[in-house]
Amino acid sequence: MTSRDRYGSDVLNSDWRKPKNGRAVETPAELGTVLEEVVEDFVGEVVLVDRDLDTVTLEDRRGKRRTFPLGPGFLLEGRPVILTRPVRAGAPAKATRTASGSVAVHGAKARVARASRIFVEGRHDAELVEKVWGDDLRIEGVVVEFLGGVDDLADHLKDFRPGPDRKVGVLVDHLVKGSKESRIASNIVRSPIGKHVLIVGHPFIDIWQAVKPQRLGFERWPDVPRSIDWKTGTCQQLGWPHRDQADIARAWKHILGGVRSFQDLDPALLGRVEELIDFVTTD
Repeated sequence: MTSRDRYGSDVLNSDWRKPKNGRAVETPAELGTVLEEVVEDFVGEVVLVDRDLDTVTLEDRRGKRRTFPLGPGFLLEGRPVILTRPVRAGAPAKATRTASGSVAVHGAKARVARASRIFVEGRHDAELVEKVWGDDLRIEGVVVEFLGGVDDLADHLKDFRPGPDRKVGVLVDHLVKGSKESRIASNIVRSPIGKHVLIVGHPFIDIWQAVKPQRLGFERWPDVPRSIDWKTGTCQQLGWPHRDQADIARAWKHILGGVRSFQDLDPALLGRVEELIDFVTTD
């Protein structure tokens, strides 16, 4: 045998099963990390990690987002990784802007609540308004209450007794021409208390639609037949669990988790909420 083996080295002396790019290693899904998802060949920056659903959302250079389950199937700088939940860090640096885009005022105490109020239809509406405008509302002393629907709005206003120093701003879902909501609003505006009440609305069937779908990893909200509950039908078409109210609640938590600032919301909602805040805080 010569010093140079014409048949090469013994394959059994090496790890012949080792992948070309190395074996996958566990890596925390840290915000700002650029990853490639190998199944859909999607490359983007980590912008959101949902600990409840164990998902990661990537955003590419065009602003398009996709959501994937944590685990294997990703490349980091060309090497395979198994994404895990990020390690909880210490207290982050204080932001200079609030989620609504206003200048942050650190250390300021919440103002004593005004007599004026903002009413929204449901719990999800209230939670979304709180997440984006909460800091501003506390500085201004504005309380947001949810009604559980707009059908009894006139009764709520009658009990509240709006006046010059007790104004009410109301955010209504699906406030479009010819709708039930528009008829209710029109009757209130023409009533004696109408000048102390501002009713504005957005065109969406549900507040979920005010969140930009691209922020959640899909292009557009599904079209759901009127014969099907909108939230249930939406979850069904998106492939999300939808068996009971607990599933719907988890879906909303996932949607709300995709909202970091006003930039994640449709402009059709932004202007209306700002209008209500101005109305109830202007003497």
